[in-house]
Amino acid sequence: MEEKKSQYLFGMHPVLEAVKAGKKFDKVMLKQGLEGPQFRELMELLKANDIPSQFVPVERLNRAVRGSHQGVIAYISQIDYVDIEEIVNNALAKSQHPLLVILDGVSDVRNLGAIARSLECAGGQGIIVPAKGGAAINAEAVKASAGALMRIDTCKVPNLRLAAYFLKQSGFKLVAATEKVDKLIYDVDLTGPVAIVMGSEGDGISKAMLELADEKAAIPMSGEITSLNVSVASAVLMYEAVRQRLGK
Repeated sequence: MEEKKSQYLFGMHPVLEAVKAGKKFDKVMLKQGLEGPQFRELMELLKANDIPSQFVPVERLNRAVRGSHQGVIAYISQIDYVDIEEIVNNALAKSQHPLLVILDGVSDVRNLGAIARSLECAGGQGIIVPAKGGAAINAEAVKASAGALMRIDTCKVPNLRLAAYFLKQSGFKLVAATEKVDKLIYDVDLTGPVAIVMGSEGDGISKAMLELADEKAAIPMSGEITSLNVSVASAVLMYEAVRQRLGK
């Protein structure tokens, strides 16, 4: 599938009207020091619609677009997101053993894309990412996923903890991948509805998400390097889930 090219809107009025019309944006960049009634209205709408915003020097905006940006550039979403209820309902409807992935702070777009690609290959149904603090789902991520991000459900949530609570209430087992436990992934039941939690490349899974996990499991390591790239680690867990499910 051909990837969408990176798209954006700029200018206070066009962005304001697009947000009012329900257009989906990955993020909005704003000039530092911006003020005025339209700016305040835009900030209220961004907050109400859970659209991330970032204040940057005007030089960055000038490099990004040619034209009168008026201190506002909004990047249009590359994919159509679903909400947390829809991703759960779709997953449960498609499989007796649905598989979702939660990315807790994964910031590299190529890792995100590779994880989505592995998930689709493993028969998984969807991926859940935070609205802030994670990798942007942009054209580069779509390319790295080989188009998988266009085919699996993707959910962007303002609060991962609340999303995790909802998954647990919906019957999903949360399995956190961490090297800080003795239990191995081969000793965890990965059949039935499962959501694999993967942490950031540098810090791993946050304490708050670890506390919500039903199971914590490690990938065995025997070399001097004691950790895998997050996209590789995700694929290892997914295919252990596939192995277990083949016998069901």
